[in-house]
Amino acid sequence: MLDHEDLKWIATTSTELNSMLQQISRYADLARQHKGEYNYIEMLGERVELASKTAQALFDRVTSRILEGSSPKTAPDPSRPPEFKVVRSPNEPTSKTRAAPEKPAARPKTGGAENKKAPAKSGAIPANIPVLNPKGNRELILLVDDETEIAELASTMLTDEGYRVILARDGFEALKIYQQIGHQIGLVILDFFLPVMDGDAVFDELRALNPEVAVVLSSGFAEQSKLGAMLAQGLKGFIPKPYTAEKLLEQVRSTIDAARLSG
Repeated sequence: MLDHEDLKWIATTSTELNSMLQQISRYADLARQHKGEYNYIEMLGERVELASKTAQALFDRVTSRILEGSSPKTAPDPSRPPEFKVVRSPNEPTSKTRAAPEKPAARPKTGGAENKKAPAKSGAIPANIPVLNPKGNRELILLVDDETEIAELASTMLTDEGYRVILARDGFEALKIYQQIGHQIGLVILDFFLPVMDGDAVFDELRALNPEVAVVLSSGFAEQSKLGAMLAQGLKGFIPKPYTAEKLLEQVRSTIDAARLSG
């Protein structure tokens, strides 16, 4: 029968599945509103596949535990075939085993931007990703903001202090960059209001790529409910606009140092 560990796993997996379904719903709406502008079909397909596998793992765990608890406690006869088989989706092979996996399948470290494996860790940054102050002696920061003047002002404040900076004009560009070199990025400064995909949606995708990603939100205005939800999910801080060098640099330094200590 289901024990305490089973119930904890079921609760966690159900929460993850609900999050995936919300993402699927959001991408479906975006695909209808912006036909052909972004690769939402691939993103939808990826999330549907992941949700299907998660739902199947949930089904396997629950049904196998229940059936194990209701089976006669006699030694199995190796000459007899299994009394049941777990039902899987039409695209997956049928399994003839009583035991469900003891642990859920590891969550793929890919997000909705592209379905690619994370690159091997290296110090090389692809030539197609421009870096401001490439010889700076401080951390690499991904700054995501569609307002050119604000982005240039913030990047100047950062590069003057020795940080290396990569600019992204929207969420999709940011996700593609993070997927390629996320292991080198010390901090993401994320604007809340972005074209097509707002900051909270980009934050969800960054966490899918790396649950420990260090992100601070920047905005002149953000809904308190959304900001609170993002902080509960691991957002590291908030930088109000308009920027001042003192506040920006203080938040950046404290966030990177805290992430380093926790890591």
